Amino acid sequence: MKVLMVLTSHDELGDTGRKTGFWLEELAAPYYVFKDAGFEIVLASPKGGQPPLDPKSNEPGFQTEDTRRFEADPEAGKALANTVKLAEVDQGGFDTVFYPGGHGPMWDLAESPVSAALIEGFLAAKKPVALVCHAPAALRHVKTPEGRLLIEGRKVAGFTNAEEEAVGLTRVVPFLLEDDLKAKGGLYSSGPDWAPHVVQDGLLITGQNPASSAGAARLALEALKTKA
Repeated sequence: MKVLMVLTSHDELGDTGRKTGFWLEELAAPYYVFKDAGFEIVLASPKGGQPPLDPKSNEPGFQTEDTRRFEADPEAGKALANTVKLAEVDQGGFDTVFYPGGHGPMWDLAESPVSAALIEGFLAAKKPVALVCHAPAALRHVKTPEGRLLIEGRKVAGFTNAEEEAVGLTRVVPFLLEDDLKAKGGLYSSGPDWAPHVVQDGLLITGQNPASSAGAARLALEALKTKA
């Protein structure tokens, strides 16, 4: 079995002068859910090569057993330094796809036709698609074969307005994810701030925040078993 994990290439936090990127726990936790289940893992990003890590996600207060394991894993480090260019990826070689968050996806993956087409391809091939935290922003232009927005009338989760306010970035991000998912017809739900909350609607799996990352990956595994 083979999983594609799609990371952001965007590293500027709006006009704050601060850096952003992917959130380490949201890569590390699902990475080991898949690895420990025997999956081959391929990392990709819009620009390829080393994607930007949100420096805040590597501060001591945000480190976990999984992030420490990832940082001590030479194989994981090599994969991260050499991500494949997203435009060169074909869903045909993979069983599922997982999008870690961080604020970066709000700028690049949210507006990427390449990413949107890839997600559409996975779903058309009846393969699970999982996205967590800010990564559900990548769904905003994804459409059904009939040309409707994918999330219209479907259960979705993602970083809440309250969580965005708590990190002080409501006026920095290009849009508020909760508002956008609702505006596009998504049946949005959330749990308590910072607590795990994952929802599944068919093959579409979305998680609210970093704590939801491992749960979203496990649901993707379950979806594959059910499909089999």
